[in-house]
Amino acid sequence: MVLQTIREYDFSGKRALVRVDFNVPLKDGKVTDDTRIRAALPTIKYILDAGGSVVVMSHFGRPKGKRNLEFSMAPISKKFAELLGRPVGLASDVIGDDVTKEVKNLKSGEVLLLENVRFYPGEEKNDPEFAKQLSLFGDVYVNDAFGTAHRAHASTAGVAQYLPSYAGFLIEKEVKFMAPLLENPDKPFVAIIGGSKVSSKIGVLESLVNTCDTIVIGGGMAYTFLAVQGHTIGKSLVEEEFKDTASSFLAKAKEKGVEVILPVDHLCGAAFKEDTPAIAVDSVEIPQDLIGMDIGPKTVKLVVAAVEGAKSVVWNGPMGVFEFDAFAEGTLTVAKALAACKGITVVGGGDSVAAINKFDLADKISHVSTGGGASLEFLEGKVLPGIKALEK
Repeated sequence: MVLQTIREYDFSGKRALVRVDFNVPLKDGKVTDDTRIRAALPTIKYILDAGGSVVVMSHFGRPKGKRNLEFSMAPISKKFAELLGRPVGLASDVIGDDVTKEVKNLKSGEVLLLENVRFYPGEEKNDPEFAKQLSLFGDVYVNDAFGTAHRAHASTAGVAQYLPSYAGFLIEKEVKFMAPLLENPDKPFVAIIGGSKVSSKIGVLESLVNTCDTIVIGGGMAYTFLAVQGHTIGKSLVEEEFKDTASSFLAKAKEKGVEVILPVDHLCGAAFKEDTPAIAVDSVEIPQDLIGMDIGPKTVKLVVAAVEGAKSVVWNGPMGVFEFDAFAEGTLTVAKALAACKGITVVGGGDSVAAINKFDLADKISHVSTGGGASLEFLEGKVLPGIKALEK
């Protein structure tokens, strides 16, 4: 996969229409986590330094195709300006005559942030007319919103039909680290896949089994796999309708010579509550009255040993209910193992990223993906419309 990147375009005197992902958490009108805004800055600064002006567009929340000022970009524009270190104008709308005037008045080195693109139903419908109206605001289109690259929306895919289109630095970095995992990873390659449900991760497992040497399965989804192996799982989460899928996956992994590590011991609770005491179960079998809530110390050792010898590691999904402190140890230890690994380490998926950030280990990971659903679909080997539009 070879992308056209912004290094290949001369922005001098040009106006760039840049799609970013500024869908950030707010509390009392203030941004509480500016990671996504910071991630877009290198691309925007590059264009400005090259003599261009920038029209920035993003969605925020779910206004459902209607102008709802609860979802205005206004508080985000303030944080954006502060981090960028220069003024950022906030457009009065997304499209229309007034916005057209504001755009035309932009000078080299200036930045205008459009209102929430999801104020218009044409955004999520990928309406060609809406995309065409957006395209009139730029000489060139730049997509740096990896978090929405899996959506075929007007601002992520539609606009690319009307303008020369390039990848920003963030999308370039995401593809640089994630594409080799599906194509030609450095070996040994270990995948650690967790989370609550087999249904949401089976696509990733079936994709990665083609390139992995070892696959670790943790989190709530592990109990469906243990159940099909004939183990007792107590009151743990199980997806009955995915038992056959889990069984056929294990058979496929065995046929391909891929080692699958499942929990051999557990930390359990009597109820799914934050204050439930952790009960160590030193066996693969879980008593009938308990719920598996985290991997146990023996399993942790197996995972750490696999990661230590790996040259490539991808992690998507926590090992247990890490939001509850009593059941965070498995996820924390896996995070530390990745941080200590000398190979290429990639963390994708919202919960895994949250865990890395919670434990303050992001700077020790080769790449922490900004896209939850997008990184999941990328690892499944799906075509992401926002990325496809940027290929040479």
